[in-house]
Amino acid sequence: MTSLEFEMHLAAEAYGVIVNVDKPAGYSMGTHQHAFDACALITAGEITLTVDGVDTRYAIGDIFRLSAGTPHSESAGAAGVSYRAGRRGGEAA
Repeated sequence: MTSLEFEMHLAAEAYGVIVNVDKPAGYSMGTHQHAFDACALITAGEITLTVDGVDTRYAIGDIFRLSAGTPHSESAGAAGVSYRAGRRGGEAA
């Protein structure tokens, strides 16, 4: 999926805020949650999200989704990670 196709997908699903996120190699954040739904397309590197004790790795071209209020932790791969993310609801601004 191209970035343009992804943005069209986000618009169709009413994601009003789109941001670019870049995290360096070694980045990690312990368990936290967001007040908004998130849908992200990995554009470089990789990230591992842990939800309910299950680790899932996302690489270039993969899409991950997190519903508002979902406790999760995250860590970037050896080359860091970049992704384009849509945010919907909650404190998405």
